[in-house]
Amino acid sequence: MPFAKEPALQPGSVSRTAVVLVNLGTPDAPTPGAVRRYLKEFLSDPRVVEIPKAIWWFILNGIILPFRSKQSAQKYAAIWTSDGSPLKFHTQAQAKLLRGLLGERGHNDVTVAMAMRYGSPSLPEVLGKLKADGHDRILILPAYPQYSGTTTASVSDAVFDHYKKVRNIPELRFVRDYHDHDGYVNALKKTVLAHWETNGRGEKLLMSFHGVPKRTIDLGDTYQRECMETARLLAEKLRLNENDYLVTFQSRFGKAEWLQPYTAPTVAQLAKDGVRKLDVICPGFTSDCLETLEEIAMEVRHEFKANGGKEFNYIPCLNSHPAWISALTEVAEQHMIGWPTMSSMRKLRR
Repeated sequence: MPFAKEPALQPGSVSRTAVVLVNLGTPDAPTPGAVRRYLKEFLSDPRVVEIPKAIWWFILNGIILPFRSKQSAQKYAAIWTSDGSPLKFHTQAQAKLLRGLLGERGHNDVTVAMAMRYGSPSLPEVLGKLKADGHDRILILPAYPQYSGTTTASVSDAVFDHYKKVRNIPELRFVRDYHDHDGYVNALKKTVLAHWETNGRGEKLLMSFHGVPKRTIDLGDTYQRECMETARLLAEKLRLNENDYLVTFQSRFGKAEWLQPYTAPTVAQLAKDGVRKLDVICPGFTSDCLETLEEIAMEVRHEFKANGGKEFNYIPCLNSHPAWISALTEVAEQHMIGWPTMSSMRKLRR
């Protein structure tokens, strides 16, 4: 593979540091065409779907994309805002606020960029621009608190795939997870307490995480364990006992067994069992998106009320909560130790 010619470094060039906040991605518009393009990229990732390529190609292109794109577009349209995709809007805001707080803490020579694993702005696009602007130290910060091969490792794949075509590779660092980071868990606690202060406390708190196929865990993925640890730590901070909260998994796709218990059936059963007021939070999502605003706040809410529940309260994601931005800043700082992040600390390239 030929490598592109790169400009020679000039005497006196300085090192530049960047943080790339990476989220999953979103269609560019709530239309069948845009959703189809997004789903094709997302569901073509072998980290996401571990089915033999030839078989999956037929299923994806012959069955899923022709039928699911229109249905998914309608769901996206239900949550789309004047600012566009909620996930993209919130991730952009987080990146901007992260840059501001890093500056306030003295890291005034750090660029913060936002990228999407699927869709735009793509990781290759963002990494290419950072290189063109002279950044030679890059921290990859996934917006996934809990590690999974289906998400975090896929981000790493995309980064390494991009640099296969680059001659002069920057120094790279990766954040693997922060599922038990005190600042992150404390931010979750504050969102719950603020909700209770305004709306009162439900009979139970249900913590819904995105699901993965059970086979993923059986093969060694640590995702389930990290989700359960986040839930335990949050319950501990909220002083809940084991009867006060539940952990479930949502967004099951296909016929294979996924992590259980599943969110929607559990919520329906809670209503049947007499729970009248339920609070739901999605700790694994750091930005509100289709899975929280449509699947939980609309579909699962309907399940609860259709089975006898009276009050269903969805607690929004961390989004731009100050405690979350502070936690995100702490995570970035911890992983940039030793790098020049202040103007006075800039060093000449050798």
